[in-house]
Amino acid sequence: MAGNSQRRGAVRRTGSKKGAQVGSGGQRRRGLEGKGPTPKASERPNHKAYKMSKAADKRASGRPTPTRKKSGSTEMVAGRNSVLEALRTEVPVSTMYVAHRIDSDDRVKESLTLAAEAGIPIMETPRAELDRLTDGAVHQGLALQVPPYDYAHPKDLVDSQIPGVPLVVALDGITDPRNLGAIVRSTAAFGGHGVVVPARRSAGMTASAWKTSAGAAARIPVAQASNLVRALEDYRKAGFFVIGLDMDGDVELPGLELATSPLVVVVGSEGKGLSRLVRETCDQIVSIPMSSSVESLNAGLAAGVTLYEIARVRGAG
Repeated sequence: MAGNSQRRGAVRRTGSKKGAQVGSGGQRRRGLEGKGPTPKASERPNHKAYKMSKAADKRASGRPTPTRKKSGSTEMVAGRNSVLEALRTEVPVSTMYVAHRIDSDDRVKESLTLAAEAGIPIMETPRAELDRLTDGAVHQGLALQVPPYDYAHPKDLVDSQIPGVPLVVALDGITDPRNLGAIVRSTAAFGGHGVVVPARRSAGMTASAWKTSAGAAARIPVAQASNLVRALEDYRKAGFFVIGLDMDGDVELPGLELATSPLVVVVGSEGKGLSRLVRETCDQIVSIPMSSSVESLNAGLAAGVTLYEIARVRGAG
């Protein structure tokens, strides 16, 4: 009724089959009103442009940016033998999982003792949950969670605190983590300053690589390069000579006159050898003399022989 101040809103007629119903009170009309102009992409916190803008501001302010980065994800080591071997070789572990009512044996007892001595958290876990955590692997009631490896930046190896003439090993197309671990071990044994691996199509510092290194990974930094060729060029600008190992080398290893200079030794894959761009970046291609009955050494052995010869020449000098 016109002029009725008590009216709450539009209502249906009393004769309506649906009955009387109070109106929206203007909420629908207000919902159609605009919310103002859309903010710029650089002003929206969840937008890529916003994050890039903040990163640019941080660089401009002179604040240091992190030079190390984590690998993709955590790793699970499953099975009594694998767990025990990982603990013995001091693979970094964030958590140890033990199944409820596990049938204990010497491996389980030693694993629990080593984990307790290292201060590793031990979680008693239902077997179904352990199956899920290990993605259905045969865990035998034991599993370890290994955190992502903390990679160095390739430039960190230029200013290494390790004494001696700089010596860095770079890997080109090495996909077997055991080869990586063996090369890290040889690098530590013969006075190397670090190892560089590409971020893609390359073995990473998994628990398997760490175990093969026999603890050397705790002493020798492993750097990850987003672009290996660019990293090698940066080393050359820093005063390093870059040599690549290949069967058809320009010089044989005993005649390597660059051995006493700052060096980057590039090791290629067994099947394809050095990639074209990496080969073109090298100052010299070096081969290891062998009997004609043997075609080639695997990457780990080739790196070890080369590093030994470089260490021998440097020691003799």
